Amino acid sequence: MAEVLVYVDHVDGAVRKPTLELLTLARRIGEPVAVALGSGAAATAQTLAEHGAVKVLTHEASEYADYLVVPKVDALQAAVAAVSPAAVLVPSSAEGKEVAARLALRIGSGIITDAVDLEAGDEGPVATQSVFAASFTTKSRISKGTPVITVKPNSAAVEAAPAAGAVEALEVSFSEKATGTKITGRTPRESTGRPELTEAAIVVSGGRGVNGAENFAIIEALADSLGAAVGASRAAVDAGWYPHTNQVGQTGKSVSPQLYIASGISGAIQHRAGMQTSKTIVAINKDPEAPIFELVDYGVVGDLFDVVPQLTDEVKTRKG
Repeated sequence: MAEVLVYVDHVDGAVRKPTLELLTLARRIGEPVAVALGSGAAATAQTLAEHGAVKVLTHEASEYADYLVVPKVDALQAAVAAVSPAAVLVPSSAEGKEVAARLALRIGSGIITDAVDLEAGDEGPVATQSVFAASFTTKSRISKGTPVITVKPNSAAVEAAPAAGAVEALEVSFSEKATGTKITGRTPRESTGRPELTEAAIVVSGGRGVNGAENFAIIEALADSLGAAVGASRAAVDAGWYPHTNQVGQTGKSVSPQLYIASGISGAIQHRAGMQTSKTIVAINKDPEAPIFELVDYGVVGDLFDVVPQLTDEVKTRKG
């Protein structure tokens, strides 16, 4: 069976959930070979092996932390040359998509971004995408070169599948451009204790109907009761009620959780583009004609200030 390269997103050896999802998808089309780079790369091997990696290629160098994406592209290019894979899978983060695009250009291949599913095909992997603000679902395959595919978080369930996970050192020669853009400083993001928005299994979002920054407390309370991330519509962000880092939509972040709860959000196309691939969508809005109700699985016509606190209390009661 052909090997499939999986780019590992990790922090000092702690593997992030989207990578484990990629391993699940990779097993559908071949044997997963993980590529772990930077500080703690070798420490990822056990987790990767538990989730299906037959081999883990590692390379630790300061360049991965000190410079922008080019060193990672150099390493993936070396991995492609060493393995001749059936495909290269990369998480659909902002950095992941840049790495994937640069890699595809380097190796003369096509690229598919933001896939939400992956299956084996007679002529190569077939990727499912949600396009045109999630108005259409397409199936595509790359016809030239080694397919490079980025996959949105929460597109597949994490499945344990113990494999050998043999660790091998990857030989990498950095190009002259690898040190072209140096990182001069980092500011750690303040932790809220909630899941990362794009990776969360549940997202609770508030919009214009929340009617003020102080009222986002009820959105946060529901999110915390569910162990969810908090999102916001562009209207709420533009009004200064919630940080831009939490904006869901075409000009914000794209999410695809198992459950998405939209409170006080009308459902403009800009917002729908960022959440329409969610598995189950629940909307709370006092306007029965709100466009959001066109795409929901469950809709509640009511004042969010009445409905959301009751929902929060019910969740706490059932958990307690």
